[in-house]
Amino acid sequence: MRTDMFFKTKGLVKVLPFYLFTFLLFTACANLDYTEENSRDEEWTYDYFADGIKNLVFDVYAQVYNSEFDDNSAYFLAGATDEAQYALETGNVNSYVNGGWSPANPFDRTWSKAYTAIADVNMYLEKLDETDISDWQYNSNYPNWVQQMELFPYELRFLRAYFYFELFKTYGDVPLVTTTLTNGQANNMERTSADQIVKFIVDECDAIAPYLPVSYVTEVNSEIGRATRIAAFALKARTLLYAASPLHNPSGDKAKWAKAAEACKYIIDNAALWGLKLSAYGSLWGHDAFFNQELIFGLGRGETNTFEMANYPVGVENGSSGNCPTQSLVDQYEYQDNGETFLQRYPGSIDLNAVDPYEGLDPRFALTVVKNGDEWPSNGAQKKAIETFTGGFNAAPKYGATSTGYYLRKYVDGSCVTTADNQTTRRHTWILFRLGEFYLDYAEAVFNATGSANDATYGMTANEAVNVLRNRADIQMPPFTEDGDEWVKRYERERLVELAFENHRFWDVRRWKKGAQYFKSVQVATISPSLTLTRSTINRQWDDKFNFYPIPQTELKKNPHLTQNPGW
Repeated sequence: MRTDMFFKTKGLVKVLPFYLFTFLLFTACANLDYTEENSRDEEWTYDYFADGIKNLVFDVYAQVYNSEFDDNSAYFLAGATDEAQYALETGNVNSYVNGGWSPANPFDRTWSKAYTAIADVNMYLEKLDETDISDWQYNSNYPNWVQQMELFPYELRFLRAYFYFELFKTYGDVPLVTTTLTNGQANNMERTSADQIVKFIVDECDAIAPYLPVSYVTEVNSEIGRATRIAAFALKARTLLYAASPLHNPSGDKAKWAKAAEACKYIIDNAALWGLKLSAYGSLWGHDAFFNQELIFGLGRGETNTFEMANYPVGVENGSSGNCPTQSLVDQYEYQDNGETFLQRYPGSIDLNAVDPYEGLDPRFALTVVKNGDEWPSNGAQKKAIETFTGGFNAAPKYGATSTGYYLRKYVDGSCVTTADNQTTRRHTWILFRLGEFYLDYAEAVFNATGSANDATYGMTANEAVNVLRNRADIQMPPFTEDGDEWVKRYERERLVELAFENHRFWDVRRWKKGAQYFKSVQVATISPSLTLTRSTINRQWDDKFNFYPIPQTELKKNPHLTQNPGW
């Protein structure tokens, strides 16, 4: 299985050598955190470019790739939300909803990967004056190396800010470390307030943005996928949105929402100048998605079919069901004729022989969800009508079959063949930032800053921003016209539909403090052999303490100055 990071050079894909990426992955993912001193050989690191300095930078980028769970669930948290039910009981994500996590089992990869990366960044920035590759000045690549090294400090500061955002959204208050520490110093660090963490992130983004390129296409080696000026502005805008949200802004300070609105509007206003534009929804994933003009920052993976094996339906050879969309998600899609939701039109049981309830739904539904009767996967070797009715080829009582009545299409590349022989693989890209998000972020921020969905104080109303997405040629959904509480309900529905399975819902519901409303139970569909669809409820555990992760118990034991998050 190939897991290469890939870059683009003058229209061609440039693949980082597999041996180098393997080195990057397994050295960067060592079990280090902010309590450890770094033992890197300084002479080796700072006197060599390709095998030293650049590898250190790759080590930090690798922590972005260090996903929450194993490869078979990508970096998805969807199974811990109302988007999906993870089909296999052994899936780690199920611990979020069955009481299986605690300070002793804290899902602490965010903590460890972030502080590993931060320690490397701090070390590099402090040792910057010691970097000396002048012995290589007669190497033909020397001028290119010098140019790249000029960008490395700004790239690394972006990544450090990115990891502090990850820590902030996960834990709230966390230690702010900007220098290398001894074990003794690290084990005496106290948590820094979330407001100060936010200020640090925003200030860093403002400071480094002018020095980062808008694109790497015209930079040395054209290695796109690295931190850009646009990514810095995107990180700033998302950070300000989270900081303005109820979880971090209990007083409802409108000034915080205003800052978020301004930051999002800056991205929207400059998108065309930067070469960004909204794409067709179905082009956001797939073999060439890494080069999509809507993508601001993403994780490009080399060619694999691991994700397909994890999410193809049971019954498809080597399919394991994986992240199965819920009826709760399906119920939120609207119809193109009048904006009525699936649930509003069909609140009870549905005779699928008499009516096709999916006809006329928002086009994003068919691009996200595989339903009974769909031909899937799309490759000629395995294409078959999917049967999710009880006793069907892809349904219960087969072990691991969907318990929701649906399978996942979004992000899954149906052209991948997963048979025992003649398998095929494709590149994958996981979205971290894309332009479409910031129309929604702006709408939410400007609505809360002004108190109205129709206030044009910032140059565009909240409704106008949402309607930009709904008016895309491949979507064409009825416009938003609501205001007040009805607008909030519809906006939260629209955000769920547009950003489904892009790792937003888990965090959105937390920052809104609406976990009890959305996550305590989910609706799933059972389809009888006679094709009657009936909803049922899966109850899950929710406690408001889940808005933040627990500080790992191992960290509390090492550092008595750390405090645990409330309720844990």
